Amino acid sequence: MDKYQSDPDLLQDFPLRSLYFYLTRGCNLKCRHCWIAPHFQGDGKSHPSLDLQLFKSVISQAKPLGLSSVKLTGGEPFIHPAILEIVAHIKEENLTLSVESNGTFITEELAEALVQCSGTTVSVSLDGADWKIHEWMRGVRGCFQDAVNGIRRLVDAGLKPQIILSLVRKNKGQIEPIIRLAESLGAGSVKFNPVQPTARGALMHREEQTLSIEELIELGHWIETDLSKSTQIHLFYTHPAAFKPLSNIYGPQGDGCSTCGIMGILGVLADGSYALCGIGETVPELVFGSAATDSLKKIWLHSPILTQIREGLPSRLEGVCSKCLMKRLCLGDCVAQNYYLSKNLWAPYWYCQEALNKGIFPKSRLK
Repeated sequence: MDKYQSDPDLLQDFPLRSLYFYLTRGCNLKCRHCWIAPHFQGDGKSHPSLDLQLFKSVISQAKPLGLSSVKLTGGEPFIHPAILEIVAHIKEENLTLSVESNGTFITEELAEALVQCSGTTVSVSLDGADWKIHEWMRGVRGCFQDAVNGIRRLVDAGLKPQIILSLVRKNKGQIEPIIRLAESLGAGSVKFNPVQPTARGALMHREEQTLSIEELIELGHWIETDLSKSTQIHLFYTHPAAFKPLSNIYGPQGDGCSTCGIMGILGVLADGSYALCGIGETVPELVFGSAATDSLKKIWLHSPILTQIREGLPSRLEGVCSKCLMKRLCLGDCVAQNYYLSKNLWAPYWYCQEALNKGIFPKSRLK
């Protein structure tokens, strides 16, 4: 890319398609695997959340840059004190809405508000088909039934929520039961996310509470090629494109690639900081400025880190990613995760590098 490219040319090549709002610094659960590690918000405690007027200002600045969608996440986004006003503003701006939630604060009123937005998708975390395993993961009694009730309210409002299971050793046996629970609740899909070695998840990896790379690859193959045939709802398994059947990427039911679309998104943290994504909560060098004081256009088009990423991906990727035939699709899978582990934007994705080191990376995907 020409570093002297004008702003209109840059916007044509790199429109800001989506903003990820990490609305709250707090969470009402204490999830042992969380990659952001928010403060626990319970027993009368509260923690900062994004100012409503600042939220509206960011939206206003982003629309001329190409904004078409918004993701709300957290912490727990639905504990934000102005969540109904936030959802209403997203509707007014005709933006596509996606939400990631633990489901425990979904009321009938909120579900009805969500369904009014354009193309709303809601993902709710359930780490087991019974309360014991889910609450072991999430750390608060009663949160399983609250999440199930939240899913039911979404379905009653006309949505088909996705259930997300964060996959660790303790809930490996819950894969089929969570699918059957999803079917009975009226969910639209189930997504299985191996826990990343980030923040609290890093401790789970060190304590060997997560699954080995061999187990993760085997489970992915089973879910995508066999288990998916046993249900009418869509199953997603979050692993790199190199391990996916091509039909799961490009076929009629394919999901492309599981990566975040880094070239078209920007994170907004609860204090109003602009960041690569929620990783800015734990990696301050991936925070680019503040919505309260800095121009979003300037941040998006001229932040040094974002410029490096645009100029360097995928050509500067290292390790197994430099040799992978899927790198132009995958773009290193998760730059934030890679940087967290190595302080290197071009480091290979841990999952793929570990597979290569053990001789189980697909040879057909290497050049």
